[in-house]
Amino acid sequence: MLRISEINYSVEGRPLFEQASAVIPAGHKVGLVGRNGAGKTTLFRIIRGELGLDAGAISLPSRAKIGGVAQEVPSSETSLIDTVLAADTERAELMAESETATDATRIADIQARLADIDAWSAEGRAAAILKGLGFDDEEQLMPCSDFSGGWRMRVALAGVLFAQPDLLLLDEPTNYLDLEGALWLENYLARYPHTVIIISHDRGLLNRAVSGILHLDERKLTYYQGPYDQFARQRAEQRAVLTAMAKKQQARRDHMQSFVDRFKAKASKAKQAQSRLKMIEKMDMITPPEEVARKVFTFPEPEELSPPIINIENGSVGYSEGNPVLSRLNLRIDQDDRIALLGKNGQGKSTLAKLLSDRLPLMAGKQINSNKLRVGFFAQHQVDELIINETPLQHMITARPGVMAPKLRAQLAGFGLGAEQAETEVGRLSGGQKARLSLLLATLHAPHLLILDEPTNHLDIESREALVEALTRYTGAVILVSHDMHLLSMVADRLWLVSDGTVKPYDDDLDDYRRLLLTPSKPVSKAGVAPKAAPKPKRASREDVLALRSEVRKAEDRVTKINDMRDKLAKKLANPDLYESSKVGELEVWNKKYAEVMDALERAESIWMGALEKLEKATA
Repeated sequence: MLRISEINYSVEGRPLFEQASAVIPAGHKVGLVGRNGAGKTTLFRIIRGELGLDAGAISLPSRAKIGGVAQEVPSSETSLIDTVLAADTERAELMAESETATDATRIADIQARLADIDAWSAEGRAAAILKGLGFDDEEQLMPCSDFSGGWRMRVALAGVLFAQPDLLLLDEPTNYLDLEGALWLENYLARYPHTVIIISHDRGLLNRAVSGILHLDERKLTYYQGPYDQFARQRAEQRAVLTAMAKKQQARRDHMQSFVDRFKAKASKAKQAQSRLKMIEKMDMITPPEEVARKVFTFPEPEELSPPIINIENGSVGYSEGNPVLSRLNLRIDQDDRIALLGKNGQGKSTLAKLLSDRLPLMAGKQINSNKLRVGFFAQHQVDELIINETPLQHMITARPGVMAPKLRAQLAGFGLGAEQAETEVGRLSGGQKARLSLLLATLHAPHLLILDEPTNHLDIESREALVEALTRYTGAVILVSHDMHLLSMVADRLWLVSDGTVKPYDDDLDDYRRLLLTPSKPVSKAGVAPKAAPKPKRASREDVLALRSEVRKAEDRVTKINDMRDKLAKKLANPDLYESSKVGELEVWNKKYAEVMDALERAESIWMGALEKLEKATA
């Protein structure tokens, strides 16, 4: 159980928490929500002990482990699987000590503790987590340095999930995941055996993975049972009741004040007036809920074009001649289309987006675009490409030279960037404000087709709802790539599946697609996906051969380690004392561990043999 007791904390004189209290029962999954800047991330730092409280206390069971995602996994030569395995520091230390320990009692203690923490099945658990987050068997053996920062963040998430801390703190974990990874994480967290607190603006995650909402508002914490939608209804009802009560109380006060003002000078009524004045002074006025400024996006309206605005027949697209990423493309886009792109990472969603936005030409086939077609493109990396020492207004002046500043300010205000934010350097803006600026720049010239790649990262729930409303009103075509199932379900009316080297309509709905992802064995034939064409053989480069040899060495080392582990367990099982009648239960445990190690050995040998076959083919 996590107990937060009347905590106070201020930053530079600004109070973030005042007498805030909450109790999170052990094993509960909780979403931490509140306005941007309210102090959610600060609360995580306080719980971890990184910040000291001004007053109050936070208590956890003794020896409880707290875990969260590191800012970034180092770019090391350690493989992904070994990086994740090392995240369970107790297991890693015991495994290392088991290699050098000589005292019989200590060896027995180590082996018993390894059994308690299920150390022998660790590799299988780590591999399953990495696979769920998008890494296949081969990639799990590659070094961290082979992956970009965003992918290494997935490794960091895999590490903390594998370590299974008693209290898991996750801050916007889906921001660096795709739809498939986000859905897998939802399912995993729902089954996580310990307490979880998640800061998230992903409505789907807060509805499916948590059983309670911890709301941070006006420096107080309030715990609500149930998922986010239930919390939102309760909050709306509370606000309506408080508003009505405040209005009634104010009307009563105004009535009494009117009597006082009217009769305080009359001797016959002076006593009654004085009595009412005292009643007014004693009234404990109800503070009506603060009206939250409604967040909006104002997209400029494009003129109407004759359909279709884009038509592709038998198209192929890729980055090198003769090696298309996508082929057999027969696609039509009209101006009133709302299309969501589905498909796992690496299947070609970004390639398709580049083709449709004229960032990549067709390699084969025919594409016809409307003559006056304008395309707006937003991708998360564009947020990072904003000039940090320039203001939003300066970005707008660069984008629209010659336009008067008041008009540019009005456009910024239409995206929730008021007068103060317009003059603030981008480097000092919040992630949500930067995303709004990037969205404004993408839609500045009233595009007929708007391509949005993960537009909701860093946007809070109110901003996401505002984006849904804006896209619903928008008169251009929209193509969406997003891990936010709520956004996709509210905006998209067509689904395209990017898979097996082509793009086809997906005839089922998003719930069916979610079930498909969570049950990989289900066939995808009803999505109309054509069988994957056999790749053309090509001679491996020297770099490829070196990489394959490295993979073989690592796979062989892993087989050797597991073999050593098997030998130690076999030695343990050869001890006659273990077969005494009083130790039947202990014998069952060790037999189970031996079976698990043999399963791990079989999997490791299979990976090793696969790596050898690839090397043989490459060097043939």
